[in-house]
Amino acid sequence: MGVLSDFRVLEIGSSAATSYCGRLLADFGADVQKLEPPAGDPLRNSAPFTPGGHSAWFAFLNFNKSSIIIDANELDATERLTALIEDCDILVDGRDVDPAGCPPIDVVGIRQRCPGLIYLSASWFGGKGPYAGYAATDSTVRALAGLVKLVGPAEGPPSHAPDFQTGILAGLWGFIAAASSAFARMQRGSGRSWSLSILESSVALCDYVMFEQVLTGDMMRRIGNNRFWPTFPAGIYETKNGLLGVTTGTPAQWRAFCDMLGLSELGDDLGLAHSADRLRHVERLERQFVPLLRTRTAQDWFAEGLKRKIPIVPVPEIADLLEDPEKRKRGAIVPILFGREEALAPGSMQRLTLTPPRRGGRVPACGEQQDTPSSCKRLSRMASALVGPSGSDTLPLQGIRVIDFSMGWAGPLCTRILADLGADVIKIEAIQYPDWWRGVDRRSVYVDAHMYEKAPVFCVMNRNKRGITLDLTRSEGCALAKRLLAGADIVVDNYSVDVLPKLGLGYDLLRTLNPRLVMMSMSGFGTDSAHRNCRAYGSTLEQGSGLPRVVGKSDGPPVMSHIAFGDAVGGLNGCAAVLVALVHARTNGEGQFIDLAQIECMMPFAAPWIIVQSTSRKPPRKYGNRHPQFVPHGCFRCAGEDNWIMIAVTSADMWQNLAVVIGRPDWAIDASLMSAEARRDIEDVIEASIEAWTSTRDADQAMAELQAANVAAGVARLPIDLLKDRHLRSRAFMQEVERAFVGLHPQPSMPIREGERPYPIRAAAPTLGEHNREILSGLLGLSDAEIAQLTSAGIIGTKMLSEDDLARTKRKRSASG
Repeated sequence: MGVLSDFRVLEIGSSAATSYCGRLLADFGADVQKLEPPAGDPLRNSAPFTPGGHSAWFAFLNFNKSSIIIDANELDATERLTALIEDCDILVDGRDVDPAGCPPIDVVGIRQRCPGLIYLSASWFGGKGPYAGYAATDSTVRALAGLVKLVGPAEGPPSHAPDFQTGILAGLWGFIAAASSAFARMQRGSGRSWSLSILESSVALCDYVMFEQVLTGDMMRRIGNNRFWPTFPAGIYETKNGLLGVTTGTPAQWRAFCDMLGLSELGDDLGLAHSADRLRHVERLERQFVPLLRTRTAQDWFAEGLKRKIPIVPVPEIADLLEDPEKRKRGAIVPILFGREEALAPGSMQRLTLTPPRRGGRVPACGEQQDTPSSCKRLSRMASALVGPSGSDTLPLQGIRVIDFSMGWAGPLCTRILADLGADVIKIEAIQYPDWWRGVDRRSVYVDAHMYEKAPVFCVMNRNKRGITLDLTRSEGCALAKRLLAGADIVVDNYSVDVLPKLGLGYDLLRTLNPRLVMMSMSGFGTDSAHRNCRAYGSTLEQGSGLPRVVGKSDGPPVMSHIAFGDAVGGLNGCAAVLVALVHARTNGEGQFIDLAQIECMMPFAAPWIIVQSTSRKPPRKYGNRHPQFVPHGCFRCAGEDNWIMIAVTSADMWQNLAVVIGRPDWAIDASLMSAEARRDIEDVIEASIEAWTSTRDADQAMAELQAANVAAGVARLPIDLLKDRHLRSRAFMQEVERAFVGLHPQPSMPIREGERPYPIRAAAPTLGEHNREILSGLLGLSDAEIAQLTSAGIIGTKMLSEDDLARTKRKRSASG
């Protein structure tokens, strides 16, 4: 019996996003029925394939589901499908991506008859707007979302990952919408109706960068493979044996890295203390440290990094992941079965310790029903049909309280989503050690100018929250935190695994104070991992996930994204996990501990290659900007400086349209070029002809002409370009918010919405300690005198302490004994 075993889910249409959403629902026990046409879901034909001819991508997206076949040509097809929908709790709809032979249905009428129904509809661009009718693929959408242009060699073309990213990102957002709605329905009885934009779910990976560039004026550009603004070094380097991922985000980490390599003079150079300074000397610095890294193995350097608290990690081959016993033990790698073919695949990474997800399962054959752990209580669904109108005027998580101990990106993104969905999120910082995304510069000149209140990344990740300061290293601060936790529903932290337990705030203690508390640790590797003490940023997570091994040219180095998107992916998975645990806590009164390993959350992006290698024992093929299924496919130069467009041809009809547009009508009527494999034989010639056409056109002009002919194409945008993107503007995706020290600034909306417009942003990110009095007095009942005493003692405050302040405080406390 899983947490969601009382839920029956029907999945219609064909999209990776809705399939992954359904997969996650099935992982936690829901009875997921997948509707397919007689020929099967088109995703069954997605490359790469196992030796047995099965689509690895389809397998990853669909194990633990059942399959139902309805032929749209049959007279009773609509009637049968309508009956299935009226008998389910959640309808997951991918028809706007690919209808996949689905019979016509009246969703509005069904929801009127069944107000308890939770409905999620996914589309590439959100249903309305200038791009709404555009043909699209994973790669063309990522190009439009600002996730391609900054990756690869400085001279171009930009590089991009395999076609397996938008489905996972959007699927996680869809699951968050469904799970929060499931919780809300338990409270208020009514269902909710969501639309999901796959484009906007990808923009979520770089949403803070847009705002950061507005304030700093920095113009991001490609600066080479595995070199990225604004952090250096943050790339992959050769060693004596194996590849090593390195990230130095703080001055202390840079000094430790230099000391480890015997380059203390670099570590002591104040002109190199911060990443922005080091980025001006990339070539010189790499000439000094790259040869030294080649003197020892990746494992040797990893061991040294652990001792020195440096975020470095070996970059594994796909085979290394499959052979890692820890990955299997934790459920990061699970067995799946399709037909008689056995394989290994990434599991569900939401590691709830009391009610864990299912570990592996069977991929359904077309029309195959599977036994599920679901009880599917029909009475509960019938009761839900008797409630009043939809509760969408109330936010799904209204009434939920979250205590947020997290810093940086991953944890704050998780809690930001909870706050956006209506939870009361109380962010706890300390004036001694505030959220490091306020800035790691502790010099007096930075602090006195309140620069820590102007950090754009902090502002974007912490909206809709309340903020207080508590020095948790002092008994008074810790006691107040416990009082807050006693009345909370959720607590989230992304510190190193031992930090909260050492402060007396570990789960074993907190559950005695609050048995229904859901507590999540979002560490890099997991609380029981052999690498539990390894420091990790989002780039570290990507480096250690295996994904860079399948990106780039066959004869080239592994390639990372320009965005440290391991953080964002960890945040999305963390939000999904706490929502499932919240459903269980509200049902059974039981809280639980969630041990989220963020590095495991990255593994689904390499899922097809993991599955194929587990069955074929052969290393994955790297395609560069080409594609295992679509020909042609790539990023092509346009007129002007560093302008590019992504083009993908997914069918014979699209190929004919492309051929006509680029002035090769002879190709359009050549029967020998109707298949992708036939075109692969002349791929170089085709690509040269495409670029001869695109290079004479502005990128947006080229996209318009290609899309008019129904050819999938997307301009490779910079993140800052998205602020003026006409489609996002038409959908009111960017909202203007006023905040002290910053003024009016743009904030991105969630990619899930319940109506025509996104949820409004209710409050800007808190200034340091902004809500101290409101919370300590209003929630905990402290008097003015008690609050004044806490301020005098430095337990709370509203100004960050500089290095000089910290030194004086330490001397004062030492002198007082």
